[in-house]
Amino acid sequence: MQAATPMTSSTAAVASPSRPTRRRVTDAPTRMFHWLFALCFLGAYLTADGESWRMLHVTLGYSMAGLLGFRVLYGLVGPRQAGLGLMWRKLGSAPAWLRSLRTAPSLSAINWRQGQNLLMALAVVALLVLVVPLTLSGYATFNEWGVFPGDDWLGDVHEFLGEAFLFVVLAHLALILGLSLLRRKNLASPMWTGSVEGPGPSLVQKNRAWLAALLLLAVLAYGAWEWQQSPNGLVTAQALNSLISGNDRDHGDDD
Repeated sequence: MQAATPMTSSTAAVASPSRPTRRRVTDAPTRMFHWLFALCFLGAYLTADGESWRMLHVTLGYSMAGLLGFRVLYGLVGPRQAGLGLMWRKLGSAPAWLRSLRTAPSLSAINWRQGQNLLMALAVVALLVLVVPLTLSGYATFNEWGVFPGDDWLGDVHEFLGEAFLFVVLAHLALILGLSLLRRKNLASPMWTGSVEGPGPSLVQKNRAWLAALLLLAVLAYGAWEWQQSPNGLVTAQALNSLISGNDRDHGDDD
């Protein structure tokens, strides 16, 4: 019997194609901030009504403010790709891009990709900036500042800012979805994996997973501390029983 002929190098290459090249573009602390920030807002929005959920709502709101502080600090002293200056430079190019709309000889001559990136940067900056008045108005409302009989204007301001924040979040998500379909590329993937497919050098040299873990622990520790400080915890037993039983009567009574 004739022995099997070994595969040539070219045949082996066809049989086991190389994996697509990937490069890291987002580090772990940036991704951890993004998802903690999103979850805190989602939780705060869902617990905005009802006295039984108030301490959880307040804790999540303060956590957002703390996360904003981390992001600003990390953007100032962290690596270049996480710097806030990148977003400001994108926004700084907006006047020139708007002028190009008037002077472009045709629609095809307009740099639409730059416009899309401007909208993305604008949405992110708007979310970060809105946290400040949202948190301050929430703090004032929690401490019943400016409350007069029949008039809770600070509460109304806080509610308006919360709805404005939600609007920007939804616009941000719609923009990501639309651009992903337009470019045939999952633009949300870098916030999950930290990397993208394609040739070129990695923008992130150090992933700094340890810093992302510290950020998560800090948020959890603050929540545990607030839980301990509150006489009824972050959520009252009545609210938990109502949630488990599917009867949310307490939600409407405390509005």
